Amino acid sequence: MSCINRRDLALLALRAGTGAVLMAHGTQKLFGWFGGGGLENTAAAMEHMGFTPGRQSALAAGLGETGGGALLVLGLATPAAGAVAAGAMAGAVSVHAPAGFFAQSGGFEYPAFLGFTAAAIGLAGAGRYSLDHATGHTFDQRWMLALAFTTSAVAAAAVVAKRAKGQQETP
Repeated sequence: MSCINRRDLALLALRAGTGAVLMAHGTQKLFGWFGGGGLENTAAAMEHMGFTPGRQSALAAGLGETGGGALLVLGLATPAAGAVAAGAMAGAVSVHAPAGFFAQSGGFEYPAFLGFTAAAIGLAGAGRYSLDHATGHTFDQRWMLALAFTTSAVAAAAVVAKRAKGQQETP
């Protein structure tokens, strides 16, 4: 097996694993699958965590995780998929950050890992065993990489800043 095939197989495995985990988390939020709260309960939780409006925040988080994860699994529009998933995880990191780093104490270790992994896949590309490759990289152009990551970073920063400002104003 050549190094290129091993690298492409590794990207497939990484995309499939990361994307599946993201999809599972997103469908918990959207549909209540896998013991999740569904959209209405997630919306209430989002409001409680300072993400307003709660329903739109829950929908954005759920779609970012589910959609970004699905696109990662497929290896389609990989820069956008990685950027969207990383942006969604930035919001989760902001919630868990006060508890420190490690997940065992409620910290941000797990969402940060998912976010960094999704971002790395988006930057590296999907590899040969992907729909991006099969479509001649129609949805995987250099300009899309810059646009996707810039847009996601700006959106995530705005959401996290809005949440932080709301928490400072709450007595």
